[in-house]
Amino acid sequence: MIGLLRGTLVLRNGEEVMLEIAGIGYRVTVSPETAVALGEPGQEALLYIHHHIREDAQTLYGFVTPEERRTFEALLSAHGVGPALAMAILSVHRPEALAAILATDDIDALCLIPGVGKKTATRLLVELKSRLDIGDVTTAVASSEPSAGPPDARSEVRQALAELGYGAEEISGAIQSLPAGDDPGALLKAALQHLATRA
Repeated sequence: MIGLLRGTLVLRNGEEVMLEIAGIGYRVTVSPETAVALGEPGQEALLYIHHHIREDAQTLYGFVTPEERRTFEALLSAHGVGPALAMAILSVHRPEALAAILATDDIDALCLIPGVGKKTATRLLVELKSRLDIGDVTTAVASSEPSAGPPDARSEVRQALAELGYGAEEISGAIQSLPAGDDPGALLKAALQHLATRA
């Protein structure tokens, strides 16, 4: 069972990369963010690997940190979550963001994942809470956002940003940066200012 690969990046093609190790090329499926993080072909790269074995295929999934791999494997243990959906979840929400989403019951954030609707998001919320360690995050969120606005105000901001064409990761970052308050207009203005500073 392969758990880690360190070698030369020889090919980067969308969400698949190839690492050469001792003359052997290993094809590894990664998230778009990981593919970019690995740099350009010719550079040394290290990936933590989940070796997924089925009757008809063996696939290597690569991650830049052990935490990402642990989260991926926890996602796979949830009912109805296969490798493709697990990778889609981590492509939108990094492990720490996913833990915060679960701690705050943020179903709308889960719905930002392609192919995940309200019903699936609700089921994932319940199942993943028992599989991912979110205790520390729950405490941090409770102490850092004692007067945060109600979920509907933030949901309105999230929807408005999506309609304006912002991506899932941009929206997630903007929502997490919002100050306390329950005025959707003021929160949207704050979110747009945050996005403008990061442009």
